[in-house]
Amino acid sequence: MWGGRFSAEPDQVMQAINASIDVDRRLAEEDIAGSKAHADMLRHAGILTQADAEAIAAGLDQVLGEIRAGTFTFSAALEDIHMNVESRLKEIIGEPAGRLHTARSRNDQVALDFRLWVKTACLCRTTQITALMQALLAQAETHAASVMPGFTHLQTAQPVTFGHHLMAYVEMLDRDRGRFDDAVDRMNESPLGAAALAGTGFPIDRQITAAALGFSRPMANSLDAVSARDFALEALAAIAICAGHLSRLAEEIVIWSSAQFGFVRLSDAWSTGSSIMPQKRNPDAAELVRAKSGRAIGSLVQLFTIMKGLPLAYSKDMQEDKATTFEAFDALDLSLQAMTGMIATLTPSVERMRASAASGFSTATDLADWLVRELDIPFREAHHITGAAVKAAETAGLALPDLPLAALRSLEPRITDAVFDVLTVDASVDSRTSFGGTAPARVREQVAAWKAKLG
Repeated sequence: MWGGRFSAEPDQVMQAINASIDVDRRLAEEDIAGSKAHADMLRHAGILTQADAEAIAAGLDQVLGEIRAGTFTFSAALEDIHMNVESRLKEIIGEPAGRLHTARSRNDQVALDFRLWVKTACLCRTTQITALMQALLAQAETHAASVMPGFTHLQTAQPVTFGHHLMAYVEMLDRDRGRFDDAVDRMNESPLGAAALAGTGFPIDRQITAAALGFSRPMANSLDAVSARDFALEALAAIAICAGHLSRLAEEIVIWSSAQFGFVRLSDAWSTGSSIMPQKRNPDAAELVRAKSGRAIGSLVQLFTIMKGLPLAYSKDMQEDKATTFEAFDALDLSLQAMTGMIATLTPSVERMRASAASGFSTATDLADWLVRELDIPFREAHHITGAAVKAAETAGLALPDLPLAALRSLEPRITDAVFDVLTVDASVDSRTSFGGTAPARVREQVAAWKAKLG
């Protein structure tokens, strides 16, 4: 490739550290699409003859067919996907292959390929996120009124419904979809035509290649075009946040499926056993989803570290951008598929959740609210009275609804037996009718709205 400048072969270690074909061979489809668009533009601009352009297009189609069929031989000596494709193209069509690289550098070529790949991967992840949202909606609709304990600090706080709990993840995941969509909007510019860093003196038309490759426009600065990797950073940030959401849900599945909680049962398809303990049902898929969030976050930090001190324009450090990005997208791909499968097939234990929801004096806030609403007691005073009632129930070894009316009246004489109507878990969740609340009616409204939105 640069025999005119160098007279000796590179050291074997230099070849090993310099070659990227084992990683960037994943860009074959994008590389060939970019080359076909570039060749067609060169023909349109009168830089390539019609015959040469047709030969290049046909040859690239053959190369692509070989790669898809698994018969293509990749060579580390040719370093990367770009030179592997160009070398094979020359074997197929001869001299016209050497004209393909006119008005183009590997710098704008790799920037294009990588941007196309990341854009497609982002769109694919939004589709996968939507599938997970639909699985959550199906469970939420079925269990809109299934009561479970709501937690703060992993301590019983107030009763909620299982459907309401799952709908929280629907909201999170929709924001994740938005982040990927936003990233796609910003990366939807073509770097092709920036050449090495300064543009080219050939009369190219970058609008043609941008449109042919599905971009909104060409990038406006040639230095930025070849050196920008913030599109990958933004995608990795979206991955890291989404993986964090999946990790939180995975952690809850691990907790819920334990014998101590027993809130849900994972299907056999998403559970594993033990090599020594035959009774075990391990939530390994959830644990691995939880772990992969660390790899996704690590990928973001890796690329930040690679890019943080690079002067404009291109530096070979940027060759390391793809491995870490591919790994993060792969991790999220598996995580989303696994989580969708787990959610779609898990079986909640409605009675176990209900029994747990009634523990821990979970309706104490309902007592305080009743004192405010019915007796016009300031909330802070109602809070104090309720705390004393909880203490009395705890001392007597009773649940709050089982505390005798006399005990409650000893704390506030105006309390009537009507208070017991609000101290059940069902009454508690039914009363939370504010927008976004856990009342089954609100949950069903939100489920219906999301089903209509997702189609």
